[in-house]
Amino acid sequence: MTKDPYRRVAVLFDTIFEPLNRGLRLIGVGMFRPRKGMAVLDVGCGTGVHLELYRRYECALFGIDTSESMLAVAKKRLGEVADLRLANACEMPFEDGSFDLVISMLVLHEMDPASRARGIDEMKRVLKEDGHILLIDFHPGPYHFLKGWLTKLVIFLSEIAAGQRHFRNYRHFMSIRGLSTLIATHKLLVEQEKVVGGGGLALCLLRKN
Repeated sequence: MTKDPYRRVAVLFDTIFEPLNRGLRLIGVGMFRPRKGMAVLDVGCGTGVHLELYRRYECALFGIDTSESMLAVAKKRLGEVADLRLANACEMPFEDGSFDLVISMLVLHEMDPASRARGIDEMKRVLKEDGHILLIDFHPGPYHFLKGWLTKLVIFLSEIAAGQRHFRNYRHFMSIRGLSTLIATHKLLVEQEKVVGGGGLALCLLRKN
C-alpha cells in the first residue's frame, strides 16, 4: 500500500463532506431498495457512512478501502456488523458472484485509467449474475445555471486541493465523459440514471449485459 493520503483528515472527513454527500447516498438507496440479507459491497468505503445506511435494512455489509485511517473510523462506526478490509479495487479479496449490490461513490474519478478499468472488471466479477452496480460520480454536464456552475466550481477546487495526481486523474475522467464512457466500454446495462447537482453529478444503477 502507498502512503495514506487521508491519515490527517479521516476523523474530520464526515464533518467536512457528509453534509454535501448525504443527499446523494439517499438517492442511491432509493434507486435500488435494500432487502434483508442482501450482500452489499462498498468499494472505497471510506469511513463507512454509506454502508451504515444499509445497516438498518439488515443487509450483509462488506467494504474495502486503501486507507487504514478511513477504515479505522469505519470499524469504529460499524463494529462487527461489517466485514471491512484494507484492499485495492483492482484486486478484491472476494469470490466470484458474491454480492447483490456493489457500490462505488466518488471513487472512479480518483483512479488512473488502467486501475479504473481493472476496478470495474473486478466489480463485475464479484457481482452475482442478477446483481446490480451503483456508481455515483462527477458528471461532465451540460451544467444548468446557476446550480450546475456552482457545483462544477466546488468540485474543481476540491480536486485541485486533493493534489496533482488526484487532479490529473479527475481531468482524465471528465475528458472521457465520465461514467457514460466507462459503462459503454465495460458493456454494462443502465437500469436507472439520475443526473443531479445541476448536471454536475450522476448516479447510475447498472447490471451485467
